[in-house]
Amino acid sequence: MIDMGVKQQSADQLKQEILDRVAQYYDLVHATRASFVPGKSRIPYAGRVFDAAEMINLVDSSLEFWLTHGRFAYEFESRLASFLGVQHCYLVNSGSSANLLAFMALTSDALGTRKIQRGDEVITVAAGFPTTVTPIVQYGAIPVFVDVELDTCNIDVSQLETALSDKTKAVMLAHTLGNPFDIRAVLDFCQRHGLWLIEDNCDALGSRYEGKFTGTFGDIGTSSFYPPHHMTMGEGGAVYTNNPVLAKIMLSMRDWGRDCICPSGTDNLCGHRFEQRFGELPLGYDHKYVYSHFGYNLKATDMQAAVGCAQLDKLPIFAVARQKNWRLLREALAHLSSVFVLPEPTRGSGPSWFGFWLTVRENAGFTREQIVQHLESRGIQTRMLFAGNLVKHPCFDALRAKDAGYRVVGELSNTDRIMNSAFWVGVYPGMTEEMILYIADTIRLFSGGD
Repeated sequence: MIDMGVKQQSADQLKQEILDRVAQYYDLVHATRASFVPGKSRIPYAGRVFDAAEMINLVDSSLEFWLTHGRFAYEFESRLASFLGVQHCYLVNSGSSANLLAFMALTSDALGTRKIQRGDEVITVAAGFPTTVTPIVQYGAIPVFVDVELDTCNIDVSQLETALSDKTKAVMLAHTLGNPFDIRAVLDFCQRHGLWLIEDNCDALGSRYEGKFTGTFGDIGTSSFYPPHHMTMGEGGAVYTNNPVLAKIMLSMRDWGRDCICPSGTDNLCGHRFEQRFGELPLGYDHKYVYSHFGYNLKATDMQAAVGCAQLDKLPIFAVARQKNWRLLREALAHLSSVFVLPEPTRGSGPSWFGFWLTVRENAGFTREQIVQHLESRGIQTRMLFAGNLVKHPCFDALRAKDAGYRVVGELSNTDRIMNSAFWVGVYPGMTEEMILYIADTIRLFSGGD
């Protein structure tokens, strides 16, 4: 017979050899970057920044072959919660799923009279990414759109009281391109009127407001780990909260809606698996198959989480790099305020920037399309500010035909200006100072600057 101790020692030795070879592979294939050639090299707006640690973790997880939510996922949830300073954090399979889970948690019967019901209203903005709004619409609640400020690209908080009605139950907003919205004003508004606040933190992980991380002020925060974001695990996202009731609801809804909190692969954690009565089920019905919510399976894989654990180590460095790159662009383009509305950080904030946006002024002498085409032709990748004005998109055609599909406060004039005249370029950590200055020079020369 094979001695189990010898077998384990051989397996550990072989595993270490594999991981060492993974590090060698990284050095051979990924470590060396091509030299930047201005005008010829492509400058993407975002991308993965990684080293051998991510690849080693990924292979380590694959060798274990647990595949689903496992030890790396639990480690990631614990470490991200600790980083943000929150009590509860759950990993999901995307930022969009995180927003879905955050919103749907507020529809739970466990919240009593505060739960969101179909026909209730949720205040948000149209100048953003659709999946901040999608869960509201799909559930049958009513998104109420207010305008944004041009310099911060965040909600115009002076319109909050006008947007309020007797049906308002929540506010769901994103921190635009890493720039925190006026959290103090929004939080005070929510507290005065007994409203839930969901912070879509998908573009702002690591940003601060009044010294505290964004995503931790509201009732629930969400993050995305898609490759362009502040850190990545390929696909992936997270929800986090300090509210134990919301935490329990979100865990249930993430994991099929089940009432049991046993981790995957664990049975009878509570010691009463076959002793309880739920609803009209027979006494002792297996608690692992009792469902307290209509839920989903939104878990990420352990291999994704393994990559995320390595990325978490780099997150503070990533934030510093984003801030430096943004500052270089802002300083280099400061004299172009006559042709662009230049971005401004929200007062009291310390953004971990996702991008650098510019809004072309009406008297600039050129259009957004012209400068975007010029930048793209010189290898500089650009992006629109997501939907621009979401209510102008085909997905809203059916809602426009309904009397109460959504509600708009005011004219959304700044939102329309963003739709027609704004774009942004990247500041992600993979960009060098040479790239940043090339972007600035290209914009300056096209715009008639010195």
